[in-house]
Amino acid sequence: MNDNVVTVNGTRRPLTGTSPHTTALDWLRSAELTGSKEGCAEGECGACAILVATPNGDGGTELTPVNACLVPVYALDGQEITTAEGLGTPGRLHPVQEELAAAGGSQCGYCTPGFACSMAGEYYRPTRTPSAPKPDATERVTGCAARDAEHGPNGFDLHALSGNLCRCTGYRPIRDAAYALGAPDAADPLQQRLGAPAPAAAPTDVSLDGARFVRPQSLADALALIRDEPDALLVAGSTDWGVEVNIRGRRAPLVVAIEQLDELRTLTVTDEVIEIGAALPLTTVERRLAGRVPLLAQLFPQFASRLIRNRGTFGGNLGTGSPIGDTPPALLALDARIVLAAADGEREIPLAEYFTGYRQTVRRSDELIRSIRIPLPLARVTAFHKIAKRRFDDISSVALAFAFDVDGGIVTHARIGLGGVAATPLRATDAERALLGAPWTPATVTDAAQILAESGTPMSDHRASAAYRARMMGSALLKFYHTTTAASEEVSA
Repeated sequence: MNDNVVTVNGTRRPLTGTSPHTTALDWLRSAELTGSKEGCAEGECGACAILVATPNGDGGTELTPVNACLVPVYALDGQEITTAEGLGTPGRLHPVQEELAAAGGSQCGYCTPGFACSMAGEYYRPTRTPSAPKPDATERVTGCAARDAEHGPNGFDLHALSGNLCRCTGYRPIRDAAYALGAPDAADPLQQRLGAPAPAAAPTDVSLDGARFVRPQSLADALALIRDEPDALLVAGSTDWGVEVNIRGRRAPLVVAIEQLDELRTLTVTDEVIEIGAALPLTTVERRLAGRVPLLAQLFPQFASRLIRNRGTFGGNLGTGSPIGDTPPALLALDARIVLAAADGEREIPLAEYFTGYRQTVRRSDELIRSIRIPLPLARVTAFHKIAKRRFDDISSVALAFAFDVDGGIVTHARIGLGGVAATPLRATDAERALLGAPWTPATVTDAAQILAESGTPMSDHRASAAYRARMMGSALLKFYHTTTAASEEVSA
């Protein structure tokens, strides 16, 4: 369909002869751009981070950090990327690189290029609002004060680095480097680039060595293709499939990339529903909802890392059918429905009826998830609890989402979504029935917590034992009760 070219650090580089299964990381390294490294090959360490030029919603561009190890290089066809080599040179370091060097933020150096790219993405964020001038050299040595636990005096959001792993520095000098950054200079070439539009997605159709990669031009083209090719593999952000390719060596004869289809990247709010396009990146959803759905606002920071959320989507998380995805419990608690589209029409089903077995769903091979619909009004009392070994960037042992209404001390609405305790995500309907119409009291909650602890069919694995999972389900409801009751008392006082 086109010449298959990626612009890297301002230079157009052809993809001629590249296998459709090649990741952006492997392609870059084969082109002798070896700043990006492979650490984990599954999106946890961030050593492979690069910056992709993406639309900012106002006709300009933003630099979005992503994991190059997970992205098929043909998903970047026609796009612009910046690697660590494109930020600066040994003789003229980029401000991010200067501050990392000054703060001693690099020892072995393996992770440093990834940190530099993630840090640069935050450096150029237009809504980053410094509240203090750039610290001087003395302050850099002694450490600069944070604005709060997760933001520096220069407005730097530490979550921008949540997907980057370092085993040498202890993170303090990296944090100090991040907090020492000033505002980009107006003459900075990358800052100037942000004022121009990002490149439009290029339709792509490449076949080589028995493998094919297609990025359709429209939703209609995509639906016609998967109708005619029932074995086609649909990918959006590729944050799940990329792991299968790297770790398990899986290959698909036909990969159909749908993350750039405009019809799947919408977000609309009416009086009756919030509708989220299945291929809209989670970071974009979080930004555009701006806390409009409190349950999702609690979920987003706990979903993997910023690097993953910059590519990951609701459609992809639901499309895998995984029982440990983080979004299904929250969407189940919100009574969400999903729209499945095929060439011959669409159908809408409750998410509670979508999962049928381990990684199995009602979606046919000729269908894709077009959008997720969350009915309004929302439940007034919500919470998302994720039990995992790490606070951030980890897989759930158990995930629970609560959406309740309590009027006059009586539970009038109760939805509980569960993940990690059965072959599929599920609603805790028995516990919901025990709560509905009952007084919102410790006795009611204790009885319901016992029922909740017996929900699902939890198993023992390397993340947690079945007994632990059951215990966590019951205790999560008790925690939810005490937290919400304490909050209500504070408001009343």
